[in-house]
Amino acid sequence: MRASSSSLLAVSVLLFAASSSLVPAKVQERSLEYVVKPKVFIIDMFGPEGDVWYGIPEFDLLAINITVPGFSPLYTDAHCTANGDICQLITGESEINAATTIASLVRYPRFDLTTTYFLIAGIAGVNPEHATLGSVAFARYAVQVALQYEFSQFEIPTNYTSGYIPQGSLSPQEYPQSIYGTEVFEFNQNLQKMAVGFARKAALNDSSDAVIYRANYAASSAYAAGAAAPSVVECDVATSDVYFSGNILSTAFGNYTTLVTNGSGVYCMTAQEDNGTGEALLRAAIQKLVDFSRIILMRTASDFDRPYPGEAATTNLFFANQGGFEPALQNIYLAGREVIAGIMDGWNSTFAAGVNATNYVGDIFDTLGGDIAPDFGPYTFNNNPVVPTKRDVMRRRSIPMKMRRATA
Repeated sequence: MRASSSSLLAVSVLLFAASSSLVPAKVQERSLEYVVKPKVFIIDMFGPEGDVWYGIPEFDLLAINITVPGFSPLYTDAHCTANGDICQLITGESEINAATTIASLVRYPRFDLTTTYFLIAGIAGVNPEHATLGSVAFARYAVQVALQYEFSQFEIPTNYTSGYIPQGSLSPQEYPQSIYGTEVFEFNQNLQKMAVGFARKAALNDSSDAVIYRANYAASSAYAAGAAAPSVVECDVATSDVYFSGNILSTAFGNYTTLVTNGSGVYCMTAQEDNGTGEALLRAAIQKLVDFSRIILMRTASDFDRPYPGEAATTNLFFANQGGFEPALQNIYLAGREVIAGIMDGWNSTFAAGVNATNYVGDIFDTLGGDIAPDFGPYTFNNNPVVPTKRDVMRRRSIPMKMRRATA
């Protein structure tokens, strides 16, 4: 017996209603399944840094690959282990690429990063006064050293030691009076020291070429660290999109690091991205998307920032076979895996709840607030010409430079 068309329509409506009531639950289930909540997120800057994490025995980062809108066209995916505990991305080089990629990550709904530890893991130039090729540095500060006035080397005033002058200031020794807010980021020192302890379990890589090249730095007692074997050290990162070389610029940026951190920063590594990454994470922390006290800044030394005595700066940058590139890449993995293992092994006992910071953590404006005041910046600097309140700093930024000079 054939059912009437009206009966078929009624049955169809009932079936559609029944099936449609299941769709939201199924969609919700799948959306929850695909939200990844990493314990550790590795941040690399270019392909060779990222490659050291693929095909390793400890974990498989290519088990889940998530395309994130806003990532670099060269590195479109975030990579995660099957359980989502460990993830990794490549930002692309320079501050703009780093800031854009991290800003895209923290607002992508496939990730919950509220309890994630960020391991910034890349190679860098190294200051031979404090470390050597292959060394691994964990930083308290990232300092944006190129955010200054600059004169051509052909027009440097005779009483200046370089062409760089802090913005808004009239001499290299004067704290910057024009402050943008990205000049300095300070990270959790307790977490830094824990990471150092983990990393020191690693047997660091070296090369015969690096051994030969670094021996040249023994000619100066100031470069004793540069002539020594690679090690794990605590010192800070200078951020500059300009890939510089030579004694004049390296010394100038070291002095600037000391100046803007009120004497507590020690410049030993130079890279192109970290203040861009820091600012993107800071803005995410304002919205409670990340915890800024869970950032670890690790850089490994691939090349010296200045020549050894008697060598030309151009030779150091362009022609010398320094031998540090491959060891630096390998030491990202060798030191980094120890840090990751330490966090994973101690997750329930220590890291899930967070590592309490007993130093100031944040930017130069104290944007995140908290019980601990900034220990750098115009608010505590002795003899600093900036009026010591955030409101007045912001007001000064709105005054054109010509008017500012007229009222100085």
